[in-house]
Amino acid sequence: MNTCEIKDRPKEWQARLKSWYFWKPFAGFAVGALAGLIYYYFILSDQGSSPVTSGAGSNAFFGGMIGLLIVKRPCSRC
Repeated sequence: MNTCEIKDRPKEWQARLKSWYFWKPFAGFAVGALAGLIYYYFILSDQGSSPVTSGAGSNAFFGGMIGLLIVKRPCSRC
């Protein structure tokens, strides 16, 4: 049994700006970027180099992209 409801996105621009549908990707990117920065400063700065990237900005970007992919799952219907 599928209990998932697919909600239509708002049609008007003002309604889109106020909806969670519009802000959800930005929130996912921001949380992922923050997690990437925390990972860099607390884990990788002690080791001297990052296995993924060499700087805090790059780690924040990759973390943000992972957060965006988690929030906007392409194979999900909900």
